[in-house]
Amino acid sequence: MTKYARDEFDKVPEAASRQGVHRTASAPSRVRLWPILAVGVAALAIGLVSFLILPKLGFNATATEASASVESTALAGTGSTASSTQATTPPAAAEPSATAGPSSTSPEPTPSATQQAAVDRTQAVAIYNAAGTAGLASRIGGTVQADGWRLGQVGNWSGAPQKSSVIYYSGPQQLASAQELGALLNIPTVVSSTEFQVPLVVVLGPGYR
Repeated sequence: MTKYARDEFDKVPEAASRQGVHRTASAPSRVRLWPILAVGVAALAIGLVSFLILPKLGFNATATEASASVESTALAGTGSTASSTQATTPPAAAEPSATAGPSSTSPEPTPSATQQAAVDRTQAVAIYNAAGTAGLASRIGGTVQADGWRLGQVGNWSGAPQKSSVIYYSGPQQLASAQELGALLNIPTVVSSTEFQVPLVVVLGPGYR
């Protein structure tokens, strides 16, 4: 109970509806998800179209050709070619020259002992007369000297009797000179001997003319 007197506001009918200021409890506001769902559905639809329909319409082939042309342009810029287009040409086999022939060299003939020894006309040539013909040694000496030989002693033979004309030479180095004298004087017999002091000795035997 209150200490105040009752007034008209204290009389509240029992069957009357509520009056006064009050708030109605409203449902909590919900997040609007339909824009997000719409975007997701649209993205899914675009993906399906790109994956299933566009290849059938020829867009994939066009993209492939474009990428191939770009790749070939890049290779051309670097100066190289694709490995699939390179052709390996085997090196041409070396053909034998038509003018080439077997290189054969004939060996030069080996000079004989007579060819190896040179004729030396500066050696003194002694001439002895063993034929008994007067003046024969002097006459042959003139022939030898006229041929360019250096004339040595000229006289009569005082040794053992000779059966034929002989040319004596001392050592193999005088063999060519002895043979040259034999050809000049028509004396084919040449004999190696070291008994004489001169390298070449001509002995005119019996019957020499």
